[in-house]
Amino acid sequence: MPDGLTRHLEAELNALREAGTYRTERELEGPQDAEVKVNGREVVMLTSNNYLGLANHPRIRAAAREAVDAWGYGMASVRFICGTDSLHLELEERIADFFEADAAILYTSCWNANEALFATILDDPDAVFSDELNHASIIDGIRLCKARRHRYPHADLEALEKLLDEDESRHRVVVTDGVFSMEGELADLSALLDLCERKRATLVVDDSHATGVLGARGRGTAEEQGVHGRIPITTGTLGKALGGAAGGFVAGPRAVVETLRQRSRPYLFSNALPPMIVAASLAAFDLLDAEPERVARLRENTRWFRDALRERGFDVREGIHPVVPVMVGDTALAIRLSGELFERGIYVSGFGFPVVPKGEARLRCQISAAHTRDELARAVDAIAEVGQSAGVIVA
Repeated sequence: MPDGLTRHLEAELNALREAGTYRTERELEGPQDAEVKVNGREVVMLTSNNYLGLANHPRIRAAAREAVDAWGYGMASVRFICGTDSLHLELEERIADFFEADAAILYTSCWNANEALFATILDDPDAVFSDELNHASIIDGIRLCKARRHRYPHADLEALEKLLDEDESRHRVVVTDGVFSMEGELADLSALLDLCERKRATLVVDDSHATGVLGARGRGTAEEQGVHGRIPITTGTLGKALGGAAGGFVAGPRAVVETLRQRSRPYLFSNALPPMIVAASLAAFDLLDAEPERVARLRENTRWFRDALRERGFDVREGIHPVVPVMVGDTALAIRLSGELFERGIYVSGFGFPVVPKGEARLRCQISAAHTRDELARAVDAIAEVGQSAGVIVA
């Protein structure tokens, strides 16, 4: 490797360190849960996507072990050669039923699902319209497609309607996150559906942070907003609320799914999901159906946590989602407060520019149904302590 490139990269890394924005990874010494072991001590986990507390659930672990015994460790193939087993087909059918869609197709991650979708179904005569705050996987997926690309201001449906009116492409696709993961903010799916139906566009929703989380039965943003079963195409993940391991999917019309199965490169050239992950995901769907109280408990934990932080004087974004942003302003401060909280036994991440706009750095707290009220109270006390010391409490 040329010395000049190495020196350039080292200088950039040193600049991150000097600015206080260099990120380090902490080593977990046990399973993901409401509390985790790091550096020999237990800390409250407030930065995981383990919304339903299923990542270490006994039934999930048992399903994975049983699948290894019955199906082996891995498929050693892509799906279309010799990598499809009965579990894959069962899970795809389960996902389709879950979203009231014609069919579904599995990928190794939702990143792969978003990579696959736009490049496969859109071509030069087409156009795609993306919310400016959409997830990076949507942005990169759109970059891979040949369609004309439009980015509309966040949640600005008037601006989106104007763009649609000005575009005469053959097929138009509008794509949005169901839940914007840095804000915990929900897209207005009902209004987006009405607009797309009037303007002859197809709506795609990435519901990764809402699947298993929102709606009375955990069916996601669409169920929460009373439009379940109306979303034309949904992408999502099995790696957050539904077990927390890996796997993504696209659910929608059979023609879309079969086209992806025939042509999408991440499907054709990536190994099939391991049977143990597929079986554990099926068990996660079973648990969600059998224990809807998990969704209710998650919402109650989230409400209590938001209210408790506001009572302490913090600027907390409004919402019902278990992503709870605590605004602190400066990126370096957010990262420093994250470190101070870890020393107090609370594991929470600080996010700043360029992940969020300048001046909007925050501690992104993520609540789980597995958290006890005592764990959440300890977290609120610790956040109040470091927040007061840093001068970020607003009242």
